[in-house]
Amino acid sequence: MILITGAAGYIGSHTALNFLNAGYDIVVFDNLETGHIETVEALQKIGCVKFEKGDLRNIEDIDAVFSKYKIDAVIHFAAFALVGESVENPSKYYRNNVVGTLNLLDTMIKHDIKKIVFSSTCATYGEPKYTPIDEKHPQNPINPYGMSKLMVEKIMDDFDRAYGLKSIRLRYFNVAGCDELSRIGEWHEIETHLIPNILKSTFGQGQTFKIFGDDYDTPDGTCIRDYVNIEDLAQAHRLAFEYLQKENKSDVFNLGTEKGSSVKQVFAECEKVLGEKIDVEITQRRPGDPAILYADAAKAKDILGWTPQKSLEKSIKTAYEYEKILQKK
Repeated sequence: MILITGAAGYIGSHTALNFLNAGYDIVVFDNLETGHIETVEALQKIGCVKFEKGDLRNIEDIDAVFSKYKIDAVIHFAAFALVGESVENPSKYYRNNVVGTLNLLDTMIKHDIKKIVFSSTCATYGEPKYTPIDEKHPQNPINPYGMSKLMVEKIMDDFDRAYGLKSIRLRYFNVAGCDELSRIGEWHEIETHLIPNILKSTFGQGQTFKIFGDDYDTPDGTCIRDYVNIEDLAQAHRLAFEYLQKENKSDVFNLGTEKGSSVKQVFAECEKVLGEKIDVEITQRRPGDPAILYADAAKAKDILGWTPQKSLEKSIKTAYEYEKILQKK
C-alpha cells in the first residue's frame, strides 16, 4: 500500500489517480487546508483509496497512519506552495514544509519504511545561471518556499547516509492541465498559475487578464516557462517509485518538456482553444521573475524512461473543461 501525503491537492490527486489506474492501493493523508474532500471522494470512486485526515505538524497523526496500515512507500506532496506567501510568512513554510517533513521521515524510520518520492521544485535553483536547467545547476533559492524544499532535499541526503532511507526528488517546472475525464482537476482557492487564471478571466464580466511585463529579453518580450502536463507529471512519479523499488538508491530528476512557451504564446493558445478573444492588459514586471526558465529533462528520460506526451493545447483544453465545472460550484 502506498501512502500519498497531500493527495487531496492538485498534483497529489493526479498522481494518486495514476497509481490507481496502475492497480495500486493507496492511503491519502491530508489536512484539507488547501485540498478538497470532494477530490478524495472522486478518487474513491475509481479505486481502493483510504483517507486519513491529519497534519504533518502533528507527529501523532502520522504515527497513527503507519500503525493502522502496512505502508510500503511514501509519495510526499503535502506542502504550502505560494511563493509570495512564503516571503510574507516564512515561519509558516518552514514549520509545515520542513518540520512537517522531518516528522514524516522520523516516523518512517520508526516503522522501518525507507522509500520516499518527494515533490520538490525548480524553485530550488533560484535565478538561472544557464538554460536549459539540468540537475547539476547550482541550487540557490530566492524565496522561503524554494529554500524549504531545498532544506528537505538536504535532510533526505543525511537520512540516506545515517538511516538508509532512499529518496527520489523530483524537481518540476510549471504544471498544467487536468484529468482528461474531468473527475479531478486544478482547484486552488488562491490561484497563482498562468493558464487557469487566463481561463478564469473569461468567465467574469469585465475581467481583464494582466500580463506582467513585455520588455524581457525574449522573442516577444514576455517570460518563457516550461509547461508540463499534469498527467505526464503524475506518470513520472509512478515511474520514479517503481525505479526506487527496483534500484533502492536515492536520486534526483528534473521534470519538464525541455522547451519553453512565452506568456503571449500561452495566451494565444488559450484564445485558440476557446475560439474567442480574451481581454488583456500589459502591466509592469513583477519582481523576481526570471526571463527564461525551462528544463533539461534528459536524465529522467534516460533513467526513468519518462517522456512527456501531452501538448500545451491538450493541457489548456482539459484545464478549461474542469474550470467550467468549478464555475458551477
